[in-house]
Amino acid sequence: MTETDLSSAPFLTDPLVKKVLALLSSDGEEARVVGGAVRNHLMGLPDWGDIDIATTALPEEVVRRAEAAGLKTAPTGIEHGTVTVIGHHRIAEVTTLRVDVETDGRRATVRFGRDWEADAERRDFTMNALSVDAHGRLHDTVGGLADIRARRVRFIGSADRRIAEDRLRVLRFFRFHAAYGEGAPDAVGLDAAIRARQTLGALSAERIGIEMRKLVVARRAADTIALMQESGILPLVVAGVADLVAFRRLCLFFGGEGPPALRFAVAFARIAEDVERIARRFRLSGKERDRMLTAIAAHQVLQAGEGAGDRASLYRLGREAFADGLAYGAALGRIPGEVALGRMKAVEGWAVPSFPLSGRDVVEQGVDRGPRVGVLLRDIERWWIAEDFAPDADALRRRLQMMVAAQQ
Repeated sequence: MTETDLSSAPFLTDPLVKKVLALLSSDGEEARVVGGAVRNHLMGLPDWGDIDIATTALPEEVVRRAEAAGLKTAPTGIEHGTVTVIGHHRIAEVTTLRVDVETDGRRATVRFGRDWEADAERRDFTMNALSVDAHGRLHDTVGGLADIRARRVRFIGSADRRIAEDRLRVLRFFRFHAAYGEGAPDAVGLDAAIRARQTLGALSAERIGIEMRKLVVARRAADTIALMQESGILPLVVAGVADLVAFRRLCLFFGGEGPPALRFAVAFARIAEDVERIARRFRLSGKERDRMLTAIAAHQVLQAGEGAGDRASLYRLGREAFADGLAYGAALGRIPGEVALGRMKAVEGWAVPSFPLSGRDVVEQGVDRGPRVGVLLRDIERWWIAEDFAPDADALRRRLQMMVAAQQ
């Protein structure tokens, strides 16, 4: 198989893809796999992600043929020509070829078409505009294959025009460079992104958040975040600046792992007000916001010790907050990175126990229901923790009995 013959590419052997391509590549219509699956395969990336298929067939015809073949469909974006086809435990997004009639920087009015080259030219980057037909033939009308070989993220045609069509492409340019680029970014694209930076305020927080979540976990996130800050784009996005040193440490610490919320906390947040600002600007979920706050609070608990009492801290904080707190502290240079890794490893196999007693055990000792029950329960739990969780339920009850007797 050559680079222009992808007949044995894994995505073409997928049962749903084969079926959809066959259904839509007959009786005067044609269908091709487009986008990320083609790009990732050519880059040698193992994950070919979601399947996107483009076709000359109109959406109604896609639905008719798919359902006649026993596949389920959903009109997820039918006004823009997209139909979700479901079968063989997978989904494929099938979109009719389009031409942009009018754009306002956020959304486009489209007209359906049959011109593959025109459809490719309306996309954002050359590496996203390649297509593969049912026979495995690679179609490249915009020079995408050369850019894939060079690991270069380049706008199709005029970079300024592509960005004017959708301002989010400024952030996508940096996100794709972080994920797939090598070396310096494409100079033409970078200049266009800088020229358009003042238009980012018109973007919704939700769309910005989606891109930023993907960007901060990308392979070259540290270099790219620094580039965005230097170019004056990041301050407009976050209404502040990033701690580039801390963020780079975190990327080295976690490699390609680590949740976006933790990365946001390290890069942009030191106090609760910072967290609230980022949560608003990226439209974060309550869970993401809470994770940022917890990481900041947990690191303050964990930076005081060097391993002593870590099992107690893990019990109180929970495993996620314990790991986030160590990572946050290491990123800020308050806990040496190797020490933080060692502390994580030391408790890795420890099963966090559940406190064996409840309020009922206290009441059974003759204590009236009320605030005193909670006080005694917390006191006995503190003793259990101080004893490194060794006393069993019987030992705890005996201790509780002694405590109650001493107070009478």
